[in-house]
Amino acid sequence: MKPEISVLGLSVKTFGLFFALNFAAWGLLAARRLRELGKPGDWAYEMVTVALVGGLIGARGYWLVQNHENLSLGDVFGGSGLIWYGGLAGGVVAVLIWARRRDFVSLALLDMAGPCLALGYAIGRIGCQVSGDGDYGKAWNGPWAMGYPHGTVPTAPGVTVHPTPIYETLTMGLVALGLWHLRDRVRPGVLFALYLVCSGAERFLVEFLRRNEPVALGLTAAQLEAGTLFLAGTVWLIVVRRRHGTIVRDDLPVGGATRVQPQAA
Repeated sequence: MKPEISVLGLSVKTFGLFFALNFAAWGLLAARRLRELGKPGDWAYEMVTVALVGGLIGARGYWLVQNHENLSLGDVFGGSGLIWYGGLAGGVVAVLIWARRRDFVSLALLDMAGPCLALGYAIGRIGCQVSGDGDYGKAWNGPWAMGYPHGTVPTAPGVTVHPTPIYETLTMGLVALGLWHLRDRVRPGVLFALYLVCSGAERFLVEFLRRNEPVALGLTAAQLEAGTLFLAGTVWLIVVRRRHGTIVRDDLPVGGATRVQPQAA
């Protein structure tokens, strides 16, 4: 594990590198989907910028809230500490503000966010794995157990644990792929609902292998948050199914998918 690597003589933190790749990847994916929807692909760069700013503020702010009892002034304005769900909330708010200015507050925007968020999360967890930032699991000596003796948050010498970042990268990478293939096949809003269900279930289950302490009902804070997402997505799908009889689009031709033709530049 390497928390830092040298690039042209400069020290680059591996977590930050993959954090940046996360936004770059979903920005490219969003640009392609925007063009499919007949919207300017350049909007993706605007979305990435506002999502990055909002996500950083949200992720950092949520960490400060969870650790407020032991904070100093230096902790507020520096140091490490980012929490995914805070970043998700901050990024969503920022993108919605941007979308309102672009008159693009719609279910199409939410559906576009589903595979983008899943892909970004999968890439971000690679950064957690490479840097050994403490997001690994409980002590374990199974066949693929790993140690992180040189990580940002190192494991003790000889101790091996569940490499939970790998589990999450593989799972959410498959979720992103599945959602992308469904993008023209399901009703508006369903893709985002499926993202909520899949991401909520993934995080809820992987938390049983991670080191986070329970906060209520024997569950960790992340499990409570993930359970909320799962429930919201499930209710959303039930409502769509009851209203329309199916979550699949009515205009989907047999053996194929429809797609909006891009507008001329």
